[in-house]
Amino acid sequence: MKASDLPNLISILRIAFVVPVIFCMLEDFYGWALSLFLIAGASDGLDGCLARCFGWTSRLGAILDPLGDKLLMVAVFLVLSSKGYLPWWLVSLVILRDVIIVIGAISYQTLIAKVDMQPLRVSKLNTGLQILLVLVVLYNLAAVGPVLPVMVSQILIYAVLITTVVSGAAYVVSWGRRAQKAVNRREST
Repeated sequence: MKASDLPNLISILRIAFVVPVIFCMLEDFYGWALSLFLIAGASDGLDGCLARCFGWTSRLGAILDPLGDKLLMVAVFLVLSSKGYLPWWLVSLVILRDVIIVIGAISYQTLIAKVDMQPLRVSKLNTGLQILLVLVVLYNLAAVGPVLPVMVSQILIYAVLITTVVSGAAYVVSWGRRAQKAVNRREST
């Protein structure tokens, strides 16, 4: 193993964290679930920092990193929804947005050209708000300190709703424009 493999190893460990986080949530061990979720989140920052700072990027890492993030978030959102802590419509919308993005990327890759995924700013905001929402809900369920007012999670639910719709639409418009430009270039040659 080389030092440059470290970001990929960290991403694989984050994927492995999904099972214990979900187990803890299903068994109502919310303090443990919160701790493991925080560790997984810190690992995401660490692997990204290592990849950028040392140039340890790879095609595998470009797949593993977002895969680990999405597996963890979708699994946590599904469990929180199944237990009644997040509305099912929000979870459905978040998953639908991700499915649309994946289908769009696969379609673009298949029909137009190689996909160069660059997350949009609104998408980064959406992800940050999703993480914050999960942290607030798990924090309140774990009761590790003073419980945050319900209004905090309600505001975050609607902030996630808005940024999910806006970022999904932004990806559709952005990729649609790219596809149109590529088609126009092909037709002009």
